[in-house]
Amino acid sequence: MLPRERLEFSPITKRPPLRLPDGVRMVIWPVLSLEDWDIARPMARTVIPPPQGQPLLPDVPNWTWHEYGMRVGVWRLMRMYERLGIGPTVTLNARVCEQYAAVVEACAAHGWELNAHSYEQIPMHRLDDQPAVIRRSIDIISKFSGTRPRGWFGPGLTQTYETIDHLAAAGIEYIGDWVLDDEPVTIKTTSRPIVALPYNFEIHDIVMMALQHHSSEEFTRRALDHFECLYEESAERPKIMAIACHPYLSGVPHRIRHVQRTFETLLHRRGVVAWDGAKILDWYVAARANG
Repeated sequence: MLPRERLEFSPITKRPPLRLPDGVRMVIWPVLSLEDWDIARPMARTVIPPPQGQPLLPDVPNWTWHEYGMRVGVWRLMRMYERLGIGPTVTLNARVCEQYAAVVEACAAHGWELNAHSYEQIPMHRLDDQPAVIRRSIDIISKFSGTRPRGWFGPGLTQTYETIDHLAAAGIEYIGDWVLDDEPVTIKTTSRPIVALPYNFEIHDIVMMALQHHSSEEFTRRALDHFECLYEESAERPKIMAIACHPYLSGVPHRIRHVQRTFETLLHRRGVVAWDGAKILDWYVAARANG
């Protein structure tokens, strides 16, 4: 099925508004992404090009850039989330459980939601057997943490036309790969419905910092501008705003204060809460059932 066959076009102005719990008008969805970059392959992102501009393997400079995030940056982010009382959705390559066990153990000890992000950071288009990789990813995270992931992000948010069917068949209940709405939407699959939670590519550290090359303070400026529009609209219907962080970007010294200031400012506003993906999903399912 094509995406338009899975989801009818529905203008947000034509839908009955869903209802959040009393006192809540807007939800911040914090997402912390943990990845494993295999030094034998090209890096998922690069911060510094090689001399003469020709890709080289092994790419030690860019591999160490990511490695800093797992050795140092992620712990800064964890302390920030702890101080602010935030429980993020932690989306992780299952291989992180094998390569960076202490990081996943710390997330699990906090009770944070673990969300599957495939086995390693390879686009879904390049996998020979998507169902097998999906099952392997879910099984590894489940065995490591004792809790089965309910949600999924594709590496680089990638999908083929069939990926959602494979995810639904494996028991995944929601995805974060579609950025087409401010509210959760239900997607048809060949087995059972799956929910797309509202994600975005704009309040996202990879887009702002690694691709658009903004200065560190842009994180706060853009997030606040984005929030103010949604907060005004949330007087009439619920709004959900995702904020994505990666340890090698948001966890570096010159950005972490801007990231913390962003969350502090947003969560200080009346009626704004931080929920993980599983809680957003449960609210949406119940709200739809109650009409």
